[in-house]
Amino acid sequence: MSAEPTTPTTPSGYRWSTLTREDLTAWAALVNHLAVVDGTEEHLSAEDLGEELAGPGRDPERDTWAVWDGEDLVGFASVTVPPLTDHSGSARAYLGGGVHAEHRGRGLGTALMDRAEARALELLGQRHPGVSPAHLSAGGGLEGSSAGELLAARGYAVVRYFDLLTRGLQDLPPVPAIEGVELGLPRPEDEEEVMRAHNVAFKDHWGSGPTDPERWHEHWASRSARPGVSTLARGRGGELDGQVLGYVLVGQWVDREAYVTILGTVPQARGRGIGAAALAHTLRLVADSGDFDAIELDVDSDSLTGATRLYDRLGFTRKFRTVAMRRPVTEVAG
Repeated sequence: MSAEPTTPTTPSGYRWSTLTREDLTAWAALVNHLAVVDGTEEHLSAEDLGEELAGPGRDPERDTWAVWDGEDLVGFASVTVPPLTDHSGSARAYLGGGVHAEHRGRGLGTALMDRAEARALELLGQRHPGVSPAHLSAGGGLEGSSAGELLAARGYAVVRYFDLLTRGLQDLPPVPAIEGVELGLPRPEDEEEVMRAHNVAFKDHWGSGPTDPERWHEHWASRSARPGVSTLARGRGGELDGQVLGYVLVGQWVDREAYVTILGTVPQARGRGIGAAALAHTLRLVADSGDFDAIELDVDSDSLTGATRLYDRLGFTRKFRTVAMRRPVTEVAG
């Protein structure tokens, strides 16, 4: 379906469309170009992007934009609005995208943001009519990036910093035994229970909101998920017997590199070292698999749960820091 823009911020000489499955190879090429030139290392394959395009609640014909220079995809944008507010009651829209380095400075970023923001406000009005507060959210890349400068010029401000941490698989820490806790692999039948644990564990995490079953399944069963090197911590004995107390879920997007997608401990089990034990267990699984050379994760640099200290103790070091940016929405139309 055509998405030919008609607003004044339309640079000439480019062809506009929406993203379709036929564009996945070109889209992946652009995303991986941006991962290198912008230093974010956010690599994705065509298959990964195909899952994203077909994800729950997404309408590619209305929620994506693509800019072409001949046969080359040189810019894109997308919008996602979760059906549930975050844990503070705020409605939010996530905007993503980028412009090829050789085509920057020509107004493409502005043109894409014009369309993405307009659609984000429309979706917020449809899914969260009258909700206040609300905000538009976007990744600002590394500090001082061109993306951050564009967002700042449009009224976005830095609201959080996230550190990408990395660790090799040598000199691994021991896996401590914790009384009343059993560590093991997640099974397919654990999906719903881990989702419930996750929604409880992240209730006090900045910017987090409850996950619905459809979107949780997208994450749980994605092609990038690596349950064979993930860990669940379950209670054994007592009032918490059989309950999921903590979890470390791992994915993979880069060859020989594991990535911790989500790690959490339910509030009633914190302070017992369960998160550290589960992550140490995952480190062993990743190393023993022979499929990886390193493991990485992102952490909120201001985490209230002490996550940064945990990762320091387990030998992770900071690779780089990115920024999260927001623009408040004063009113969501009904």
